[in-house]
Amino acid sequence: MQLIAPADSMFLVGESREHPMHVGALQLFKPPEGADEDFVTEAYESMLNCTDVQPTFRKHPAFFGPVTNLAWAHEREVELDYHFRRSALPRPGRVRELLELASRLHGSLLDRHRPLWEAHLVEGLNDGRYAVYTKFHHSLMDGVSALRLMQRAFTSNPDDDEVRVPWELKPRQRPASGHKSSPLDTLTDTVRSTAALAPSTLSLARAALLEQQLTFPFRAPKSMFNVRIGGARRIAAQSWPLERIFAVKNAANASFNDVVLAMSAGALRTYLIEQNALPDAPLIAMVPVSLRKEGETESGGNSVGTVLCNLNTNVEDAAKRLQGISSSMSEQKEVFNQLPKVQQLALSAFLTGGLFLGLIPGFIRTAPPPFNIVISNVPGSKEPLYWRGAQMVGNYPLSITLDGQAMNITVTNNAENLDFGLVGARGSVPHLQRMLSHLETSLKDLERAVGV
Repeated sequence: MQLIAPADSMFLVGESREHPMHVGALQLFKPPEGADEDFVTEAYESMLNCTDVQPTFRKHPAFFGPVTNLAWAHEREVELDYHFRRSALPRPGRVRELLELASRLHGSLLDRHRPLWEAHLVEGLNDGRYAVYTKFHHSLMDGVSALRLMQRAFTSNPDDDEVRVPWELKPRQRPASGHKSSPLDTLTDTVRSTAALAPSTLSLARAALLEQQLTFPFRAPKSMFNVRIGGARRIAAQSWPLERIFAVKNAANASFNDVVLAMSAGALRTYLIEQNALPDAPLIAMVPVSLRKEGETESGGNSVGTVLCNLNTNVEDAAKRLQGISSSMSEQKEVFNQLPKVQQLALSAFLTGGLFLGLIPGFIRTAPPPFNIVISNVPGSKEPLYWRGAQMVGNYPLSITLDGQAMNITVTNNAENLDFGLVGARGSVPHLQRMLSHLETSLKDLERAVGV
């Protein structure tokens, strides 16, 4: 029996019908030249024949009478045709119908009596493409792990005809260090980390109180995103050429992620103005930071830190908004990167702890939000990826919305594109699709502002 790590169990304990705790992705594929009408059928059947299911894809919470969420149970026989399903879109088979289907799938809970994942192969798009929607419970793995694992099922060779599926892929072995850790080594590392707590805490306090570098939670303004939500979801997705993002980055001497945050901030500002709901104070975004080292990204579980960023949504000028975001992120990272990993996790838990206070009745209505929105940038593939000759032309990550966090923005790079996946609580965020046009307008404003 494998115990569930405390960080992972929080996603099980905090889940309810209104708050599904899974991360997902909507991937869009273009069949290879000359593919016939049976290509998708054959693809589905060939994947169902991959029955060597790895341990991560067999796990679900064990039940000890009424007690659960303490340990993992491993299913001996996995019903693949339950976990991997085939669907077809109604006519006219537009992307609109695909997003409606994905919205419904993303709003439904995973069955805790079965392994905590699902995949749906979707055909019927009117341009001949097909899609795959996948979701994993966040207790099983974080978004970075899930994306890395799924990418291993693909290849950069369009002529590679091998059938690979995520549930059969064994975890990659970490490179041998030549030194095997003993219990004494582990104890020594723990003592060293504990000894580092005092000076790092003093450094953190100095940065927060004297230099005012850190943005702390519960200083964000109330916004239309910081409300109690229902269980239904709406998603929106679109791609932008990476060269446009890099052009702004180079012209403004900012980081790539700064430009992504500025593009999102401009879109949020316009959306909120359109809803007559722009706060006077700037929105604050929680920005996840992966703490995994090389070779750890597919090991399951969660290893994510966080910083808070001032989005400068009260600033009209796009160039000044980008400059403010860049300064905010630099200051947060300067303090965060000085801390050992244990303290990084502790600080991140402190910054995000306010999310769980939202479970207390009346808290969302009366208390200031810890932050207004989560914006994540998950590393993707730098080259085109294929599955048996079908090119993945879109890879849209989809994350979690919660009470007090009614919208989420997650992006990943996919070959020459940057793919945005937006998730909104259906009853709280009207006309989510308009955010896509606002993102395009925001990017154009940045291009003009920096002279691209």
